[in-house]
Amino acid sequence: MDLLSRIADVIIPVFLIVAVGYAYARREQPDLTAFNRIALDVLAPMLVYSALAAKDFEIQAHLTLLVGGAVVILAGGLLAWPLALACRVQPRTLVPVVMFNNCGNMGLPLALLAFGPAELGAAVALFAVSMLLHFSVGARITSQRARTRDLMTSPLMIATVLGFASAFTEVRPPEALLSGMKLLGDAILPLMLFALGARLTSLTRAGLGLGLLGALARPLIGLAIGLPLAWALGLEGVARGQLLLFAALPPAVMQFMLADRYHQEPEKVGAMIMLGNALAVVFVPLALALSF
Repeated sequence: MDLLSRIADVIIPVFLIVAVGYAYARREQPDLTAFNRIALDVLAPMLVYSALAAKDFEIQAHLTLLVGGAVVILAGGLLAWPLALACRVQPRTLVPVVMFNNCGNMGLPLALLAFGPAELGAAVALFAVSMLLHFSVGARITSQRARTRDLMTSPLMIATVLGFASAFTEVRPPEALLSGMKLLGDAILPLMLFALGARLTSLTRAGLGLGLLGALARPLIGLAIGLPLAWALGLEGVARGQLLLFAALPPAVMQFMLADRYHQEPEKVGAMIMLGNALAVVFVPLALALSF
């Protein structure tokens, strides 16, 4: 009973905000274009840099976890490729959906509620590793026309590189500036959940069958890799929980943006992502149950 209570304490606030975003978008149909640009170009970079550069974040203590996150991503791609061929789906459509999870919109708020503010830095570091791989390897898988140079010079990527540099060298801005960056960054956590709920309004019945493959493959393959990997790496406690939660998260909303940019069947990718995030109500509690 205590386990169920702990899981409920984590997922109820998250899905409440998602539901509010969904209800508001159904009624008002807001244009989130400006918000998405601000979130990607300002709020997310501030969150990533301030978390990685914080004095209380010791990156050396989380290197094994970060290696585990990278393995979950890359091994997921290796397993998804034959699955795509077997199901007669274009690998460039399915593979990135399985590789990259929604560790931003959903993962960060969940990690904050599940493991506390002291462990948020590790979740942000996992997010940063995922973004680095997504905008390099993931973009190239999605399209041969992807220009990695353009993606890697985005504000989010620059903030990630500078954040890791500060974490390793302990060279950081004055505390007053870092506090201001943190305030801006923290604002994105509930806003990402609200925006995720708004995006779920685009899920249609016609896309349910098509989206089910990616929606199920992402968390199932992730957990199939994450469970033995956590044991192999010797991860315990919060670190093990962080990796399992990361492994079970739904597909990344960011992948729809890349698929749309490079015309790689965005409607199919969108169906997988939207349905996968809706099914997070099943897989997130499962991951938390395995973590606690």
